[in-house]
Amino acid sequence: MSQERSGVATFKGSPLTLIGPELKVGDQAPDFTLNKDLLTEVNLSDYAGKIKLISVVPSLDTGVCDAQTRRFNEEAASLGENVVILTVSADLPFAQARWCGAAGVDKVVTLSDYKTNSFGEAYGVLIKEFQLDMRSIFVIDANDKITYVEYLAEMTEPPNYETAIQAVKELL
Repeated sequence: MSQERSGVATFKGSPLTLIGPELKVGDQAPDFTLNKDLLTEVNLSDYAGKIKLISVVPSLDTGVCDAQTRRFNEEAASLGENVVILTVSADLPFAQARWCGAAGVDKVVTLSDYKTNSFGEAYGVLIKEFQLDMRSIFVIDANDKITYVEYLAEMTEPPNYETAIQAVKELL
């Protein structure tokens, strides 16, 4: 049974239960299986040798998640070829593709945790009450060590964009 963490996150002030461990700077990044589309699965090793900024959002179809993904899409161009920005949500791959097309988002890779929630459980962001992933940011170096973590305490609040981008730039 996976570890449950209560009282560390809220949705509009109501407590949420997160499933999985609380990862810390210096931890080895856990592997995951996510869907790039309905048939294509990817793992952490598919991004080997790259600096990874993983932007986790509950659903692209909400205001804060939309803004977060657009912001990291804008930042991606200035970070270079050795950086990949992955946006993870429990949205179906169809919905992610539709949203990206409508929003003109083309520099981040959207990945879906809808099928197994393996990312949510491995990274400690699976919300028990909603079966969505809690808003969070992870920066992982080219050797798959976590160098930056931000678990948001309130689901409706945005992350600290500047600090996350600075964490990536320090690895360049």
